[in-house]
This record gives sequence, structure tokens and C-alpha cells, in this order.
Amino acid sequence: MDGVTDAHEITVHLDRVLAERGMTLTELSNRAGISLVNLSVLKNGRARAVRFSTLSRLCAVLDCQPGDLLSHGQA
Repeated sequence: MDGVTDAHEITVHLDRVLAERGMTLTELSNRAGISLVNLSVLKNGRARAVRFSTLSRLCAVLDCQPGDLLSHGQA
């Protein structure tokens, strides 16, 4: 495909949103029912995919929108 590479340019802002909420990753894990390991992978930008159900649970617990957690391009 023209100009498309395998590398993604999605940036995860979970650390910022957690800080704004005064919440730890462990607390988020407990409240959202998502393993600490999976959240850590997502937070550190190593996730290759995110299920909509996971994104929905994160948004519900963090009272945010998907765009608050993810952005495309340089951030």
C-alpha cells in the first residue's frame, strides 16, 4: 500500500489519564477487570491490538472517551 508501513503510530495516553484521575494501574486493573500485565503492555505502548470491549471498560472506569486514551501520529 502506498506510504503504509507495518509500524504503527498510535500513542497510548493511559499514564496521563491515570495521573489526572489520581488512580494507579493496580486500581484500574481491579476496577476494570483487566489484568495488570495487559494494562502494563498497553500503557507502555507494546500492545499490538486492543479489543473494543477492553477499550470500553477502560473508558467506563476512567470516565473518558477513546480519544483521551489513544492518538494517531506524534504526541
